[in-house]
Amino acid sequence: MDEQRQGTGLVGRGNREGAELFRQWFTELGRTAAEGKGAAYVFVMGSLAEILRTFDLPVVFPEINSLQTAVRRVAHEYLNQAEDYGYSPDICGYVKADVAVQLRGGEHPMGKIPKPALAVLTNACNTYIKWGEIWERMYHIPLFTLDVPGTRAAGTQTWPGDPDFENDREYVQAQLTELIAICEKVTGIKFDIDRLREVMGHANEMSRGWKQVLEFNRSRPSLFNALTDGTIYLGVSNSFRGTPEGARYFTELVEEMAYKAERHIGTLNEEKYRLTFVGVPCYPIFRRFNELFSEWGGTFVHSTYLWFASGGANVGFEYDLGRPLESLAEGVLISVRNAMDSMFYQDGAIIDMVDSFGLDGVVYHPVKSCRTTSTGLADNRRSLMAARNIPSLFIESDMMDRRVVTEAQMKNRIDAFFEGLASRKQQEAAAR
Repeated sequence: MDEQRQGTGLVGRGNREGAELFRQWFTELGRTAAEGKGAAYVFVMGSLAEILRTFDLPVVFPEINSLQTAVRRVAHEYLNQAEDYGYSPDICGYVKADVAVQLRGGEHPMGKIPKPALAVLTNACNTYIKWGEIWERMYHIPLFTLDVPGTRAAGTQTWPGDPDFENDREYVQAQLTELIAICEKVTGIKFDIDRLREVMGHANEMSRGWKQVLEFNRSRPSLFNALTDGTIYLGVSNSFRGTPEGARYFTELVEEMAYKAERHIGTLNEEKYRLTFVGVPCYPIFRRFNELFSEWGGTFVHSTYLWFASGGANVGFEYDLGRPLESLAEGVLISVRNAMDSMFYQDGAIIDMVDSFGLDGVVYHPVKSCRTTSTGLADNRRSLMAARNIPSLFIESDMMDRRVVTEAQMKNRIDAFFEGLASRKQQEAAAR
């Protein structure tokens, strides 16, 4: 019976169906563009998809569009066009690739990207605000910026019931009512709170599944690779948030993980080293980058990217549908704060993971294009090393620009890292 179920495709189903859903999403965006309709341009940290889907607005994630140009090895064409247009080589590669997409009338390797009807952004990334202003100048569209009060300092996160939290929640909720008014004006559709409850219900199912999937990777061997498989899961969690398809996907993904855990079906034939990844992946050589680790038997069991690139959905927050607007504000505040904390205060969470996920090493990957995720990683690494005796690797490249990605140099550093891990294991075995 087990062989029969595996033969029907349960193992690996999440990757296959995730890739298919992603293609469907781009197909729908292409249909929107062909019909001359606009979309809502949003970001992964605080997309507010729950409100936008209430108004049947298609959502476009420019960050995802940009990284897809790198995965498909054409990002340099887009970067060069934006730089020729006047943008500096030093700014975010995601921004430049998106500028080129706009200059090309929406032309993209995955299909046609519709123009924006409005843009929704948060202060979770300092680049978001300037990026949104580009679309505002290009298309003269409404630009809504949600100001999410961040954690004041490491370890000072507040929670529901605390007076400071409740003040912040009320502040966020007031801004959400402003967004609803903008959406009504842009779409001509009257806000329907029951429709919002429906969307939030789907988001709850997705959040529940997403948290369970991440926790499943405590298993030995690990059930999925947080860098490669995890990026597929992220694509679905963002583009299908608040939809029945997205909810069903993560429910079924939990089923797949449970099946694999019960039968000890790992992501590698032989798992030797369990790692966590800090930063944004190296998309210009995405597959090869992972192979540099997997060839040594190393697999990424977790990643801070799965936290902040999901907008904090990893915390598994579930909305109270009995008080939708208040609960939405609460969830946005908790989740977006968590996303920001996973970029700026991630050392504590990584220290906790050393034991809970059985880590053998930590890989830090600062990138040229994104100062937001890269600033402070060296300090975080020192904090980790002071707290725990665990090996770490610090390698620099980029998430978009292949001109600053040197595979041979990275391979030398990675090989040396694994040689050190192997020596460490031999010494530990001798000591036992």
